[in-house]
Amino acid sequence: MRRRNFLSSSLAGGLVFKAVASTSIPKRAYRDGVTLSVIGFGGIVVVGHDQPDANRIVAESVDRGINYFDVAPTYGDGEAEQKLGPALEPFRKNAFLACKTTERTADGARRELEQSLKRLRTDHFDLYQFHAVTTQDDVDKILAPGGAAELFLKARKEGMIRYLGCSAHSVRAAIALMDRFPLDSILFPVNYVLYSQGSFGPQILEHARQKGVARLALKSLAKTRWVEGEKRDYPRCWYRPVAEPELAKQALRFTLSEDLTAAIPPGDLSLYRMALDLAAGFKPLSQAERDELLASAGGIEPLFRA
Repeated sequence: MRRRNFLSSSLAGGLVFKAVASTSIPKRAYRDGVTLSVIGFGGIVVVGHDQPDANRIVAESVDRGINYFDVAPTYGDGEAEQKLGPALEPFRKNAFLACKTTERTADGARRELEQSLKRLRTDHFDLYQFHAVTTQDDVDKILAPGGAAELFLKARKEGMIRYLGCSAHSVRAAIALMDRFPLDSILFPVNYVLYSQGSFGPQILEHARQKGVARLALKSLAKTRWVEGEKRDYPRCWYRPVAEPELAKQALRFTLSEDLTAAIPPGDLSLYRMALDLAAGFKPLSQAERDELLASAGGIEPLFRA
């Protein structure tokens, strides 16, 4: 099958997208004329698969229109990077590859950056992110003299990084980092249960929009925490996912109806493939549908609270 160039420019505006075919994944603007598939490939999807299977999963994703790939060295204790590198190599020129580090010092971040580049068989990342920024202490360590922020800025000058970002699981920490560091994008949970029951997400979205920071979403198909002793049908998800097709469709539509670029589904292959199918036919939620979905979350314990 002929490969397509997926980093073509789009019209301005976060909600503009195009689809090549009915089964292709829409694209939206990220920044600087770069467009991303509205579904991102979470590298944890290839953990536990042998290399030929990982290669097929990635090739299948590219054929569906996926150009946004996100990974971290903590996924599968390095296995995700080791499997994704060879699988993505044939498509690297047209892929937007994002990686992360939990290191908070410049020296530690450089070691991890260089290791990740080697594993992923690339000379640069399109996006490099401070991973799991959760507390004010995280922000302070990142921005301190000798902190990871120094490495990020230097690595961008050296051509090892194109865009700078973070993944965040705290409203306070996310806003603090956006106020003190020139982020290009932020990756954070955007989810109907979090909005309804945790008052979590809209503040980050609005602050990022005001700062001109691109928005990327996590946890679109998250529901609540596993109950102790509960059978975990999706062991790679530390939370209970939304797996019922109709509810999953509404949950993903909720996230993609927000003013953001893309969403990364859970790291389970079956849930990822379901998200691909749902996103191919995406239509924004009506206000009535949105209100009904938010109301249905009543009494569900959210993963995070503002």
